Amino acid sequence: MIESSLQATPVLVCGGAGYIGSHMCKQLAHAGYLPVTFDNLSTGHRWAVQWGPLVEGDLLDTHALRDAFSRWSFAAVMHFAALSQVGQSMAEPERYFRNNVTGTLNLLEAMQAAGVQALVFSSTAAVYGNPASVPISEDQAQQPINPYGWSKLMAERMIAEQCRAHELRAACLRYFNAAGADPEGQTGEAHEPETHLIPNMLRAATTTDGEVTVFGNDYPTSDGTCVRDYVHVDDLCRAHLLALEHARRAGGFHVFNLGSGQGYSVAEVLAQARALCNGRPAARYAPRRAGDPAVLVASARRAQQVLGWQPRYGLGDMLRTALAWHTAQADRAAN
Repeated sequence: MIESSLQATPVLVCGGAGYIGSHMCKQLAHAGYLPVTFDNLSTGHRWAVQWGPLVEGDLLDTHALRDAFSRWSFAAVMHFAALSQVGQSMAEPERYFRNNVTGTLNLLEAMQAAGVQALVFSSTAAVYGNPASVPISEDQAQQPINPYGWSKLMAERMIAEQCRAHELRAACLRYFNAAGADPEGQTGEAHEPETHLIPNMLRAATTTDGEVTVFGNDYPTSDGTCVRDYVHVDDLCRAHLLALEHARRAGGFHVFNLGSGQGYSVAEVLAQARALCNGRPAARYAPRRAGDPAVLVASARRAQQVLGWQPRYGLGDMLRTALAWHTAQADRAAN
């Protein structure tokens, strides 16, 4: 598969061995690009790099970055590489600023030196903090309540200034909750430790006596559990391709929310998972995690109007594709 793509246009995918990055590499390959993964494999997986070459490297290593840019003539960069656990960021803020902010600055400098002028950046709804209203538009105030959100917002600002000063063409995509897995089963979510709700629910549902921890049942929501907007990982990656085309065509700095516009509480997601998994999993309630807002639901109208993007998958599809992935992984491990 890699050999047949060697004449394709190369795109650098920072974090391409991770959950969203690996799905992105598949879509890039199918769109006629050669995805070149740059990843330190700290949370990514070598097996996830299936659609192009792997360069093992860290964004904090400027020599490794320069070497990657010297080996390929990249048409664009897609930047997924980041630490992304809210709770961990509250305990280790300095680690998040070093990795997510300094790493992004190193990447921007390497792009400028190599003359690469197109970037799609993986940002987050965490930049909004506790929103003034929902659904959240891109124009709402950005007031993060955790270091993870601040690190992403600082990276966004650096990218915007690079666009102003050096004619970088960039799109920042503020994800809400990515979920699901490749419908063809070639890649999926595999974090250790896993902090995301849906994979933890499905792991618990397929484990003897498994239970999932629900953090907080005293939020100011209809059932006391926090509300999130879920978007399928394949839908996210389609948006990246559209955003890349738009940034290269329009120039400048652009921000887009990526979400379904539909919020689900943790209790509602749990009910759908139980319907799919014969009444499992059991739930154990724990105190809220520091830094978690009560409600995050997107307005993705800008992405729909400007990019022509519309989510194709619903929450049920996310649960089904994720369950198929986790079941297949468990079967492989057993054999």
